[in-house]
Amino acid sequence: MLKKLITYTDYDGKERKENFYFNLSKAELMDMELGTIGGMKQLIDLIIDKQDIPKIVEAFKTIILKAYGEKSPDGRRFIKSKELSEAFAQTEAYSELYMSLITDAEAAAAFINGIMPQDLVKAMEENPEPEAPVEVSLLGDAKQST
Repeated sequence: MLKKLITYTDYDGKERKENFYFNLSKAELMDMELGTIGGMKQLIDLIIDKQDIPKIVEAFKTIILKAYGEKSPDGRRFIKSKELSEAFAQTEAYSELYMSLITDAEAAAAFINGIMPQDLVKAMEENPEPEAPVEVSLLGDAKQST
């Protein structure tokens, strides 16, 4: 989960500093992967290789809004809904975040790593180009297939 402090000016001209939360669970990542022909990584690699700017922009918007949510007060749930995502997209905080990610590759990479399950990030860091695919068990740690 990523907690992001965003400074923005609201529509009344008032400067605000607020924390916003972003997270993609393993189940959500699996849905994104299985719901995309060839998988999300292959699609993103293809979009980047072709320098398809409109599709890159759309992918970022989708990822930001799919990851946005509110943490429950007891910390047990991360609440997401279409209504919450739409409400966030209508703020200048969204605009500030979007512009920072679209114009700064390091910020974009940090955001993506921050919203991913940390055991997946660790597995990717340990095996950036594994010879065998990295398997992530939903019940255990990531491990390299043999």
